[in-house]
Amino acid sequence: MKVAVFGGSGFLGLYLVKELIRRDFKVTIFDVAEVDYKNDSLEFYYSDILDTNLVRSQIVEGNFTFVYNLAGFANLDKAILDPFRTMQLNVLGNINILNACLEAKIERFVYASSAYAMSDKGSFYGISKLTSEKIVEEYAVKFNLDFTILRYGSVYSEMDYDNNYIFNLIEKAIATGKIQHGGDGNELREYIHASDAAKLSVDVLMSKDFINDHVIFTGIEKIKRSELFNVINEILGNKLEISYEHNNYGHHYHFTPYSYSPTLSKKLVANPHIDMGQGLLECIKAVYKKNKNQ
Repeated sequence: MKVAVFGGSGFLGLYLVKELIRRDFKVTIFDVAEVDYKNDSLEFYYSDILDTNLVRSQIVEGNFTFVYNLAGFANLDKAILDPFRTMQLNVLGNINILNACLEAKIERFVYASSAYAMSDKGSFYGISKLTSEKIVEEYAVKFNLDFTILRYGSVYSEMDYDNNYIFNLIEKAIATGKIQHGGDGNELREYIHASDAAKLSVDVLMSKDFINDHVIFTGIEKIKRSELFNVINEILGNKLEISYEHNNYGHHYHFTPYSYSPTLSKKLVANPHIDMGQGLLECIKAVYKKNKNQ
């Protein structure tokens, strides 16, 4: 079966593409940036999701069975600074893809949302994700376009992307000898490695149990930000200076993304999964490797 992945060159997108290929799907990436990854089962085409005619032709002519949309703004802090662009990409771009999926009679549309769609935090980013979720749901009601909505929590890996919080945190800590955090350090997160999130993202596609349903992907265990910083510090020989501002964390959730009651999600966790300590170690190795090659 052929799968289109919009945003397949991004942080989570590339992990998803590799997992789909591993399971014998034929994959086409549609993105504004090409990736340095080649495979006989992979094709790449430039795509701007705001170009209605281009998106339509790419999906309609592609003969795809499934379409994933991971494209758009994925960095909360950047989205806060540009609400217009955020809504363009995350809402209007998604509608372009949905309309093309209708015309092409796609079997199922998979939308990459966020835990912030369930929160009153997240500012324009969370609003854009919730808006697109409701639009996807309405397309299923009005036009019978089957969907699965994936609400990703705190995803990390050793890959160098601007929305990979842990990698960027470690890289800055190694460069400056400091970790400076805007909150008080008591914020809770359930980190999930991007490879585990990708596996679960394909699992739901291969099951009919998640048709017209919502799924949230998180890690196995809760960890405080302060605990995360201490683990990184210990791995690096306890040489870091860690400080907290206590008052500069307004758009991020503190303990939980659940602020009200949207459509319920089924929560999946990876088993087996990548151990958090091992994942952090791989991030640190990647940062050192990047700095060595510069």
